[in-house]
Amino acid sequence: MKTFLLSILLTFGAVAMAAGDGSIRIENPRAAETPPGAKTGAVYLDIVNAGNADRLLGVEASDVAGHTELHTTALEGNMMRMRKLEAIDLASGATVSLEPGDLHIMLIDLKKQLLAGQNFPLVLRFEKAGAVQVSVPVQKREQMTESAPHQDHDHSGHAGHARP
Repeated sequence: MKTFLLSILLTFGAVAMAAGDGSIRIENPRAAETPPGAKTGAVYLDIVNAGNADRLLGVEASDVAGHTELHTTALEGNMMRMRKLEAIDLASGATVSLEPGDLHIMLIDLKKQLLAGQNFPLVLRFEKAGAVQVSVPVQKREQMTESAPHQDHDHSGHAGHARP
C-alpha cells in the first residue's frame, strides 16, 4: 500500500519536505530519460516560495551525477546556449519554474542512464530555508513539457566550470 501511495504522489507532482520553516515547496519535479552513454541530464521543477525572499544556492544528486549546476538558457545570435548560474533568486511569495529552454538543473557526469519509471533523490540548498529534499521521477521524453531534447543545446560552456 505504501508503494502504491508513493507511486501516485510521484506521478501527479510530488511536493518536497522542507527543512527550516517550510516556506519553500518543490512541485512537479521531473527529469527526462537519457540515451545510453549520455554524460548529462536535466531536472525541471517548480519552486514555490511562501516566505521571505531566498536564493537557491546549489543542488546535490550524488546517486546519479558526479556534480550538478544551476543553468539558464538564452538565445545568443541564432543559437541557444546554456550558462552556469551561481544562484537563483526567489522573490517573496513567488513561484520560479525550472523548465526546458530556460532555468534548469544540469546533471553532469551521469553515473548511470536515467530510465523512465525510476526515481532519484535530489537535495536543493537554499540560503535561508536550508536543505529541501525531493524524489525526482524520470519520464519518457514524450511526457516532458517541451519536445526539444535538452542534449541538443550547445554544451561548449561546460568546460572549466568549478564544481560546487
